[in-house]
Amino acid sequence: MAQRDYYEVLGITRESGEREIKKAYRAKAMEFHPDRNPGTEAEEKFKEASEAYEVLSDAQKKQIYDSYGHAGLKNQGFSGFSGVGVEDIFSSFGDIFGDLFGFGGGRARRGGMSRGADLRYDMNITFEEAVLGCEQEIEVQQLQICATCAGNGAEPGSQPIRCPGCNGHGQVAHGQGLFVISTTCPQCHGGGQIQQKPCKTCHGEGRKPTMRSVTVKIPEGFADGMSLRYAGEGDPGMRGGPPGDLYVAVIVEPHPTLKRHNDDLIAEVTLSVSQAALGDKLDIELIEGEEMVSIPKGTQPGEIITIKKKGVARLRGGGKGDLHVVCKVEIPQHLSGKQKELFEELAFVSGEGKAKTKKRGIFS
Repeated sequence: MAQRDYYEVLGITRESGEREIKKAYRAKAMEFHPDRNPGTEAEEKFKEASEAYEVLSDAQKKQIYDSYGHAGLKNQGFSGFSGVGVEDIFSSFGDIFGDLFGFGGGRARRGGMSRGADLRYDMNITFEEAVLGCEQEIEVQQLQICATCAGNGAEPGSQPIRCPGCNGHGQVAHGQGLFVISTTCPQCHGGGQIQQKPCKTCHGEGRKPTMRSVTVKIPEGFADGMSLRYAGEGDPGMRGGPPGDLYVAVIVEPHPTLKRHNDDLIAEVTLSVSQAALGDKLDIELIEGEEMVSIPKGTQPGEIITIKKKGVARLRGGGKGDLHVVCKVEIPQHLSGKQKELFEELAFVSGEGKAKTKKRGIFS
């Protein structure tokens, strides 16, 4: 398959400066980050964007590409990123990523230190709990520092040795003509050291999976699809790295009669023809109790009656939203004899037809 133009890959022009190139790459890396988009397609697009950035962010490589294209780079020994692992890209472009990604930490740093992975928990709550707020205990599977080895991955009393694969640097340099790419050492995984006797409890990982209780407080007015972030409550980092975060994604169950639009509540009432014509007072069951709604005379089908400040509390303060009552008018399909006579008389009085002749008028 023919390689795409690097400028097209990043969505920039040949006149774009260093700042624009970096900004474009960060956006593409965020969009196709493998931790957020499982699958080979996203990973390939991530590598493609990284390859484009590798070339266009370097003045010398960019000049070769602008003059001779992909062929010019190949003549200099550059074969692309197709055979490069994602972890190696993170190692090479560590200054670009930094704290860019909220999900999927755990990328290796020098000395084996790495940030712990972020965790996600999907939490189901009722419509009432979202409107009024609630507190729940959840059980989250989380890695914990191994108590046997205190997180260093070695059997107590044993000492690690310098990694022979990278001579303790944690990185291995690969030369491709003009290009030199540093990748994570496959033997020590970036730690620079290897364990002679791995910890038997955690098998040298330094961490063990365990279940942990977390108290989640849902504030009043929370909505479906929102999430809560608990900083530092994710997996612990490797070799003293910082912990990841815990994200609680909230799924709100639908209500049988009420709907929500932002901070407003929407309710439907079904009126008879006489109620719509003559008006009425109805009690509507809301989250916090009943609310009496006055139906004006001559209410039309689909008409909306708004009651201020009877909706959902606004998360950022400022009171509540409104209640919107949608009126539906029910047309009877089956009439009793008396009802039929009355509707015929109404039609006659309204000039819409003739009432059946009887010895005595209905209302006489």
